[in-house]
Amino acid sequence: MLTRKQHELLMFIHERIKETGVSPSFDEMKEALDLASKSGIHRLITALEERGFIRRLPHRARALEVMKLPEQATASAPARGRGGFRPQVIEGSAQPAPAAPVADNDTRELPLLGKIAAGTPISAIQHERDRFSVPEQMLGAGEHFLLEIEGDSMIEAGILDGDLVVIRKTDTAHSGEIVVALVEGEEATLKRLRRKGASIALEPANRNYETRIFGPDQVEVQGRLVGLIRRYH
Repeated sequence: MLTRKQHELLMFIHERIKETGVSPSFDEMKEALDLASKSGIHRLITALEERGFIRRLPHRARALEVMKLPEQATASAPARGRGGFRPQVIEGSAQPAPAAPVADNDTRELPLLGKIAAGTPISAIQHERDRFSVPEQMLGAGEHFLLEIEGDSMIEAGILDGDLVVIRKTDTAHSGEIVVALVEGEEATLKRLRRKGASIALEPANRNYETRIFGPDQVEVQGRLVGLIRRYH
């Protein structure tokens, strides 16, 4: 069952691809649904993707493919939109729409949620304080966010103080992956996760720091590292 906004967005994407062969931009979707920011569009797209109605084509920026439509779907034109979006009644499920050609330089706007320690854990992730455009090719499916590194415990993994790390939101990780770990519900840190029997080790990438061992109920994975942005001053 889709919400009204999810349904509107799905039908807008479907109509635009059918008419032009190209999926709409995030700005066009934002304007069509009369939303204040593109973050709302990202949430709607993620929800539609999780429900199997659309998918992002891997390694291609801004490429959306409609996999199915709700039965007896009726496309209602958003109150404000560009591109001549017209109401249409569609009975039954549609065949997947053709893949949309995309520009290689498309970006997605991600929230910067605060600082995270690469050293002794500091306070847990804060609320959004800024937004940055990140290349779509760095991301892929799922919800993502940015954190600013504070500390030097991951320098041997090429992660330096002041870097912005791109994190895919997830609560699971494989042993050996670099993750955002919430320790005992209070402190967040960026470390390499290792599973050692029933215990979890959070490993630094700096020989001056020690690996910390925790019980499985003391560490909560909040995301996995997928990219890094370095700003030169």
